[in-house]
Amino acid sequence: MKYVEEFRDPVAARGVLAAITAVADRIGATPEAPVRIMEICGGHTHAIFRYGLDKMVHPGIEFIHGPGCPVCVLPMARVDECVELAERPEVIFCTFGDAMRVPGTRKSLLQAKADGADIRMVYSPLDALELARRNPDREIVFFGLGFETTTPSTAMSVQQAARDGVMNFSIFCNHITVPAPLRALLNDPHMMLDGFVGPGHVSMVIGTHPYDFIAEEFGKPIVVAGFEPLDLLHSVLMVLTQIAEGRAEVENQYARVVPEHGNPISIAAVDAVYEPRPSFEWRGLGEIDASGLRMRDAFRAWDAEAKFGVGYGAEVRAATPEPEGCACGAVMTGRMKPTACAQFGKGCTPEMPLGALMVSSEGACAAYWQYGGVRALEAAE
Repeated sequence: MKYVEEFRDPVAARGVLAAITAVADRIGATPEAPVRIMEICGGHTHAIFRYGLDKMVHPGIEFIHGPGCPVCVLPMARVDECVELAERPEVIFCTFGDAMRVPGTRKSLLQAKADGADIRMVYSPLDALELARRNPDREIVFFGLGFETTTPSTAMSVQQAARDGVMNFSIFCNHITVPAPLRALLNDPHMMLDGFVGPGHVSMVIGTHPYDFIAEEFGKPIVVAGFEPLDLLHSVLMVLTQIAEGRAEVENQYARVVPEHGNPISIAAVDAVYEPRPSFEWRGLGEIDASGLRMRDAFRAWDAEAKFGVGYGAEVRAATPEPEGCACGAVMTGRMKPTACAQFGKGCTPEMPLGALMVSSEGACAAYWQYGGVRALEAAE
């Protein structure tokens, strides 16, 4: 496949791997004292395991899986509020498919659908807006979930609803941002990281400058990366090269897609519709200042929190504890590998998940399960 096979060329990959080995040896990386590189994006986590990159690189390089899966970082209280909305008889609740099986404290959206709630899986918020046009006697609520990648589409859908006067459409906004949790991780004295592989899709929207603080304030290199094997290997090499040369900079390996200053049309739409929340709860990280978005007053008519009195629009609730034995928070913040969780493959499987990381398409536990995690668990035992 043209423009894809070039980034999966085994000969080129062997060349990059040899260069990685040379730099890793030069800086003294060993399995006992590894270079710890956090890939922020859950899509990168899955690519690393799908292509076996963790097995190919120098043994002195350790991948740390970061909080880059928006479904995974969603606290259980938000799932409960989705179910609360969906169970209202006047509501048709619309969501992306990967949020359907995330467990709340009572049930998941899939279980709520089985119990009779009108819940629809859609591919975009525009699908939900079209449902609102076709069902004027129902309230259509779209679950606005995701990082900066998906936020522009919900913002533009709200703007379209406002232009067209579609008043039975609203967004339950749980959009979050990448830079704020990275700052929280870097401020954690127990989090030992040497560099970052930055998210490609998010950066396509926001550009590379929002990560400047990582290099300037914390002295850590970060390289925005694509999603093919050579993209990721090249990004690891770029991080190691910065470390070897004593540099800490923001570099863009994914320049064929990511512009330095992002997408101005998307940024303008988001700024018009949303504003930062004072704080937002993240699974495993707690409340983080200005890490989430809420709808501006001008668009409150399309804000499900204001319309139905749920979520942060009603009150700031205490953090919901994880189910007993669930280590999603520790895994998602890189403090634990999935197979170190006592429930992995036992009390928590894709069929019967305890936490979001096992069911999300970008979850670290799902990656370990799908691409060899079960074998890793058996080996550990």
